[in-house]
Order: sequence, then C-alpha cells, then structure tokens
Amino acid sequence: MPVLNSTTTLWTGEHLSALQIKACHQIPLVDGASLVRPWPEVDLWDLWPLQLADGSTALIEGWTLWFVLSAPAGDDPEARHDIVRIRLMAARGSEWRDFGNVLPDDFNPGSREWAGSALFDPETRAVTLYWTASGLRGEEPRTFMQRMFETTGALTGNAEGFKIEGWSEPREIAGGPIPHYVLVTAAEGVPGFIKGFRDPAHFRDPADGADYLLFTGSLKDSASPWNGCIGLLRRDGDEWAVLPPLMSADGLNNEQERPHIVFHAGRYYLFWSTQQKVFAPGVPNGPNGLYGMVAERMEGPWLPLNGSGLVAGNPPEAPVQTYSWWVTHELTVHGFVDYPNSLRGNDYGDAAWRRAHFGGIPAEPFRLVLDGTRAEIAA
Repeated sequence: MPVLNSTTTLWTGEHLSALQIKACHQIPLVDGASLVRPWPEVDLWDLWPLQLADGSTALIEGWTLWFVLSAPAGDDPEARHDIVRIRLMAARGSEWRDFGNVLPDDFNPGSREWAGSALFDPETRAVTLYWTASGLRGEEPRTFMQRMFETTGALTGNAEGFKIEGWSEPREIAGGPIPHYVLVTAAEGVPGFIKGFRDPAHFRDPADGADYLLFTGSLKDSASPWNGCIGLLRRDGDEWAVLPPLMSADGLNNEQERPHIVFHAGRYYLFWSTQQKVFAPGVPNGPNGLYGMVAERMEGPWLPLNGSGLVAGNPPEAPVQTYSWWVTHELTVHGFVDYPNSLRGNDYGDAAWRRAHFGGIPAEPFRLVLDGTRAEIAA
C-alpha cells in the first residue's frame, strides 16, 4: 500500500482556552415535546447526502437522497449501535420518504453498518458508497472491530420508489497494518471511548482533482488515552495511499467523528463532531458540537475556526439535544435529535428514561456563514 508524506495540524488546549460561546455559535433549542416521529418503529441518527464529485448535493427529480443510520426502536435506544443498518431516504423541504435498507441482507462484511459518505455520477447514475463495517459477519457477541469499505451500485426508480441495485463486491479500504493509525480490533468498548477507524468521507480537491477520504482515527504511537485524529487517504490508481493525519488532537480529545471537507469561496473548511465527555481530564474543553478548521490549500496550514475550533454547540440548557452534524456544500448543517429537553449532560439515566426521551429523527437543519476563520450560525 502506498505511503505518502504530509503535515499534521495540531488541535490543542491552547486553542480551546480561547473558546467563547456567543449566541451565533449556539444551535437553536429543540423542543422535544413537539417532535413528531414519522416512523416510530425505527430510530434514526447519523445521516449524509448523496453528493456529486464537486461536493454539491445531488438533486434527483427535485429530491435529495440521504443515507441514514437506523435500527428498530427497542427498549434501549443506546443499544441501536449493535443492530444498525443504513437506510435510503429522500427529502424535499420538510417532507421525508423512506425506501428501506440500502444494502442487501448479508452483504456487509461486518455485523452492522456504520457511517460513511456517498458519491453520485449523474451520467451513469452510479452510486459509490463508502461505509464502516463494524464487527464481523455472524459474530457473537458483537465486537467493536472497524473496517472501511466501498461499493458501487446503480440508482433506479423515482420519488415513488428510489432504489440502488447491482452493488459491486465490497472492497476494503486501507486494510492490514498501516502506519500512523490504530487498526481497531477491540472486542469490548463503550461508545465515546472506543478507538476509531471509521466514517470515510469523500473529498475531491478542486485544485488538482485528487480524491481523498477523511476518517475518524486514533494515533498509533500516542502515549495518551486521548489520541484522536482525523485520518487521511488519497486515491492512487486503484488503491488508497496512506497519509499522516490531517489533524491530531493527541492529549486533548479521543474522537473527532465524521470529519469532512467543504470547499467554499476558495478555501477548504474541515468539520467534525465531538462531545464534551471525550476531552481529556484537566484540559480546556467545549460542548457537544460541530467544530472546524480552515486552510487555503489541502496541505494546510489549517487554522481553528473562531480561534478555538468551535463552530456550533448545543445550548447549556440542552447539552445533548443534537449530535453528529454534516455540513453540505450549500452550507446547511444536518444532524439528529439525541436527548432534547435534558440537563443530564452525558449521563443518560436508565433504559426506560432513554427510550422516553430519545429523539431518533433528523434535526431541523440550520445554515452557516463562513468568512475566512470566522464561522457562525446564520441569523
């Protein structure tokens, strides 16, 4: 597997010490009492759009297509990570339509399907899905092994019944021992504190047409338990070449989840999600929120947005109301409703409380305004 060199940017406590949570950086309050679950039989969370190669959101007959993590709504919503499948859904304004599981049964090399990204070719109607296979097919009990795969199928149908058919054989991305990154083979773990090798997100650099995958990673040679990083791969012919991390939070934070890049106004904007509970003890930290950096070119240097990196956080009166945000090319931000109307922070009580309070639906999108190193929620 090819190995390339590049520079890694550090995200540090010094950056977080500059954090100022202004009104323009607080996600609007979600009223949990007014939420409507169109599909009460399933829980929905992480979602990402079908994108064109330039990163813009594909529009199919007036609809956008979304890939959404889903699970049957059981007694405990926190158990959803062990039974998760990717669903295909369509959105137009506030209307959503559900088209069921994206991948056929027994297709995924893992025991469940975790997040990724998806690329659309409008000329051939080909859809390339990058996703995380967690665990191994048929395993018992479930493990936290993480591998990344890609497959290509053909989009068929219309808004009355979109479907992706003819998926190619899953092809593993960056499998086997590689430099820089922990390959996650853990048998046990707690969400938020496991290591990462997941969330592949496609980005094509407009400067030279190179294809990259960003991913949630963990540093192999770190001495700290809080060794999160944003990993980077670059397409090299039919393979993915391994690069050093784009960003390291070594000693600061354990997880920078679902990283992705948006090219806007001639600049590269890197975004990721993280939670207050995964910052190292004794260091400056921030809320559950969307964080980011900006650069003039893919190689960097990358500068934290707003000085600290925080772009948009949950309000103090609802610290876990939403999570796992995706910023589109059009600067709309899509997440899911987690536990609204709760001051419990990251202590979710017992299973009955969690089921009674879990949102489990896409959150109302909001928009960003980006200007150099400044990023704010649009008024």
